Amino acid sequence: MYIVPIAWLYVALMMSVAEATNTNGSVLGGILTFILYGILPTSIMVYLMGTPHRKKARLALEKAETEATQLQDSDKAGPKP
Repeated sequence: MYIVPIAWLYVALMMSVAEATNTNGSVLGGILTFILYGILPTSIMVYLMGTPHRKKARLALEKAETEATQLQDSDKAGPKP
């Protein structure tokens, strides 16, 4: 799942190194290239890829809380005669 983000960060790193070592380039340009072409889009992509997992975890937590509340309510009612 993470092979694409790792590969893109490698490509962005190579782009930033090329920018920094170019005769007309600068280190600041290389840093900005890595941030704007590498880290920013990769972080957005990883966040969006993780959305289904976060949704499943949230729904499972809500279901567990609902079941715990129902169990506590049935315990408070006491035994039925």
